[in-house]
Amino acid sequence: MFESRNPDVRNVAVLGSTGSIGGQTLDIIRLFPDRFKVSVLSTGSAVDRLADQAREFLPECVVIADKARVASLQERLAELPIDVLDGESGLEEAAALESTDVVVTAVVGATGLRPTVAAIKAGKRIALANKETLVIAGSLICPLAAKHDSEIIPVDSEHSAIFQCLVGEEKESIERLILTASGGPFRERALETFSQITKEEALRHPTWQMGPKITIDSATMMNKGLEVLEAHWLFDVDADAIDVLVHPQSIVHSLVSFVDGSTKAQLGVPDMKVPIQYALCYPERWPADHPRISWHDVDDLQFRKPDPAKFPCLGLAFDALNAKGATPAVLNAANEMAVALFLQDKIGFLDIPSLIERTMNDLEDEGSATIEDLFHADRRARSRVQELANAQVH
Repeated sequence: MFESRNPDVRNVAVLGSTGSIGGQTLDIIRLFPDRFKVSVLSTGSAVDRLADQAREFLPECVVIADKARVASLQERLAELPIDVLDGESGLEEAAALESTDVVVTAVVGATGLRPTVAAIKAGKRIALANKETLVIAGSLICPLAAKHDSEIIPVDSEHSAIFQCLVGEEKESIERLILTASGGPFRERALETFSQITKEEALRHPTWQMGPKITIDSATMMNKGLEVLEAHWLFDVDADAIDVLVHPQSIVHSLVSFVDGSTKAQLGVPDMKVPIQYALCYPERWPADHPRISWHDVDDLQFRKPDPAKFPCLGLAFDALNAKGATPAVLNAANEMAVALFLQDKIGFLDIPSLIERTMNDLEDEGSATIEDLFHADRRARSRVQELANAQVH
């Protein structure tokens, strides 16, 4: 029997529900049980956690990327009326589920691109936490979203800040976008010691609790470079009108300067639940007991330019943005591969930017007219990084 939908309830698909952003998204949904219903949950391979989430939220379907673990998940959910999908095709199918209103794309890496495209084609609102979608394919994603009337609301704290600063403003009034960065664990470390940086040191972020890949990106400042590319596509602002400033307190999440000389900033404690809730609730703001800043305890807000010698990845991202074509896809894939090798203790910290730069220089742009073109560039870049890393070992 057809069940009529309550128009006051937003059905949410959480892609990557067992990760950091996905888990915090479910925390927000728990705060508003009468306003949200979970329609989809997904994971890469975390069977037990996904099964626990499914039993709590009773979504229409769940997806597991690791096909080898499908039977295990089906066994855990056998008594429940929940469809179990698997693999890339399952994620795409779930992202376009008819009942869903909002798709939270919290899948890490290039894996998030295809399901985001599927959700856009289905006309869903996208709460975008997967920055790689726009880094790799912004030139295709933005026109596609406009064609299908799919709204993209950023979840990254920096882009959420800019989005909030631009509510009610005309695009022509923007002079500059200023993304803030914590500077990661090595903002004060001497450059001559960077060759000795260990994985354990790089994974100790001073401000944010994140997954290992994103934490390493913060340590190299590639995360900020990817955010520059994302900001370009989200807000249609050229590279030369985007700045990055190191702001160790992580209170000012980003700023927008306007043509009349004024500047808006969005401030708050470093808590991802605030931008997640904003993306889910927009254009409304719903009361929540998230931590507040105690302003009388804020003695200092510091800003400075990042050191390009310490953080060459940031410059590589600007190079990729200016090159356009498939170069951003090469940058992203090379970074994902290099970070994975670093986390496996197969290369050193300084090898990350070196391998990315060499890969960008080695590969010609073979076109970016389609998603398949970009995935071809992605595969070539990963292969080239592996070749270069193997050559270093031998």
